Amino acid sequence: MTKPVAREPQRRNARSNRARILATARRELGRNPDTTLEELARAAGVVRRTLFGHFPGRAALLEALAEEASEVLRGAMAAGADRVGPDEPADRALAHFVLLMWPVGDRYRMLLALARHDLGVERVAEILAPARAEVTAILERGGRDGVFPAHLPPAVLSAGLEAMIVALLEQVNTGALRDDGTRAAVATLIAAGVPQRRARTVVAEAGPAAVPAESVPGE
Repeated sequence: MTKPVAREPQRRNARSNRARILATARRELGRNPDTTLEELARAAGVVRRTLFGHFPGRAALLEALAEEASEVLRGAMAAGADRVGPDEPADRALAHFVLLMWPVGDRYRMLLALARHDLGVERVAEILAPARAEVTAILERGGRDGVFPAHLPPAVLSAGLEAMIVALLEQVNTGALRDDGTRAAVATLIAAGVPQRRARTVVAEAGPAAVPAESVPGE
C-alpha cells in the first residue's frame, strides 16, 4: 500500500517562498518600480515558475503587497489604540499616530509610486480609509478642544496632511530626506496649526514608535 505523501513540509516551503518573494518585492520595487517579475524571482532566489505559481502577474503581486500593507496598518492602529488613551491631548495623539504610521509608510512607500496606476484610486482609498478616519477624528476633537485652529474642515485638513506625508515619503524614496518619523510628525503638527515650539515638545514627549517586526508577514 502506497503511503500518503507528507504535505506539511511542502506547505511550509511554499509559505516561506511566498514570504520571501513579498519581502524581496518590497525592497526591490522600492529601489526601482520598473523591476520585472523575472528580476524579482532572481533576487528572491526562486525560479520563475515558483514566483508565477504564487503570483500569476504583476497585478497579483501588487495586490498581495497591498493586502499585506493593509493588515500591517490595521495592526499598527490597534497597537496605537492600546498606547494612547481617549483623554490624550489631540496634538499628542496626532504625533503618536504619525510616529506609529511612519514605519508602515516607509516600508510600503514603493506602493505610492505604483498603487494608483496598478491598483486604482479606489483600492488605495480602501487601504487608507482607517487611517484617514482616525486622523479626521483626532482633528475634530482637537478643534473642539481648541488644540487645532478651525482654519479648515477636519476632513479637508486630514487630506492635506496626508498629501504632505506622502510627499515626504517620496523624498525618502529619492534619498533627499532621512527621517525616523520625528521630522514628519513635527511638520504635521505645525501644518495642523500647532506652534513650532509646542510641536517639537509634543513630538519629543511622544517619542519614537515603531511597528513590531513580527507584525509584518515574512519578517
